[in-house]
Amino acid sequence: MKQIALILAFSALIISCNRSSGNKQSGSSSPAGVVIGLEPGNQAPEIVLPSPDGKEIALSSLRGKMVLIDFWASWCPPCRAENPNLVKVYNEFKDKSFTKGQGFTVYSVSLDRSRDAWLRGIKEDNLNWPYHVSDLKFWNSEAAALYQVDGIPMNFLLDGNGIIVARGLRGELLRQTLLSLLK
Repeated sequence: MKQIALILAFSALIISCNRSSGNKQSGSSSPAGVVIGLEPGNQAPEIVLPSPDGKEIALSSLRGKMVLIDFWASWCPPCRAENPNLVKVYNEFKDKSFTKGQGFTVYSVSLDRSRDAWLRGIKEDNLNWPYHVSDLKFWNSEAAALYQVDGIPMNFLLDGNGIIVARGLRGELLRQTLLSLLK
């Protein structure tokens, strides 16, 4: 099982949709002394982006739930290949109780530049969770820059307090991680 997970992780690195990026930032501290950053144990940086209907959705509005921030795009074949797994995991865990959160959801951040393509991807892949956001700025997305995303799909798993638990979880590794965090 570990060999399969390693093979999947290695494959994910090779086949992800990439953009070169040399812009790396270190974590900063919030007023309460919690480190805001991108590593497990850090408070996840805030994202506020518009949904398909134009309503702004703040990542912090999902506090209390386990949240997978999923960076993807409709034009990215590896993202589209991973989406059926995300749908399956969402449906399995959306109503579960976790040690540090009640329920599970996905906060999908699209790097599309076409609203129509983005909406078509959501519909075609049956992405049935309610939190889809995008600034439609492609690789110039402010959220992608903030999270130092230089290849997609990419994700960050947060606990109910907005603390990063893990990152880069794909396939069965995402499911196994969520299972390990159940109450």
